[in-house]
Amino acid sequence: MLEVKNLTAAYGQVSVLHGVSLKVEKGQLVTLIGSNGAGKTTTMRAISGMISPTGGEILLEGKSIGGLASHQISKLGVAHSPEGRRVFPTQSVKDNLLLGAFSRLTFGRERGDVEGDLDRALDLFPRLRERKDQLAGTLSGGEQQMLAMARALMLKPEVLLLDEPSMGLAPILVEEVFHIIKRLKQEGVTMLLVEQFAAAALGVADYGYVMENGRIAVEGPAAQLQNDPKVKEAYLGGGH
Repeated sequence: MLEVKNLTAAYGQVSVLHGVSLKVEKGQLVTLIGSNGAGKTTTMRAISGMISPTGGEILLEGKSIGGLASHQISKLGVAHSPEGRRVFPTQSVKDNLLLGAFSRLTFGRERGDVEGDLDRALDLFPRLRERKDQLAGTLSGGEQQMLAMARALMLKPEVLLLDEPSMGLAPILVEEVFHIIKRLKQEGVTMLLVEQFAAAALGVADYGYVMENGRIAVEGPAAQLQNDPKVKEAYLGGGH
């Protein structure tokens, strides 16, 4: 489904990714964990076209998407719920969700039942249904995170990229977000998850990659990584 091969990327003259390779199979939930500054978000931005790779390949269903613009990549079915949420604050919750379906509404992707998918998104995130006519900028941080996830789902993506969905949330909201991620997994949504809470991420994922200094240091089935002494010591202690 999604494959990254020897990916390199930089910000200006500063190299960040040094030959990252990973794979996400159809219907699989894969997590990418690591310390702050390891290159996780940069990997997600390169996949979704927010930055251009300096080398390597990004393949979606065997076709190269590396270096394409973000709007071209979204039309091909990659939806990105970014770190920091980035909702449209002066638009209503409903309008934010419809903007997630923009390429469907403009025939970049198959239209399908947009109104039905909007209703399903509001069922998945009932807090958003209660606030669907409210301006997105007036939502709480947790509600904005739910909106960012729901907006990405409105693309009806082939692959959903979730970058730090629990960042800055109270523990009860973290539980709610992970409950929704589990439900999406049960529904067969293909996902790549970057997450600060490594134990929670590995607990829901099928497969995991541990990133250090712009490289993949360890990989394996999520259950195996949960029991790896080095992974446990570095990422699963201290409340993680």
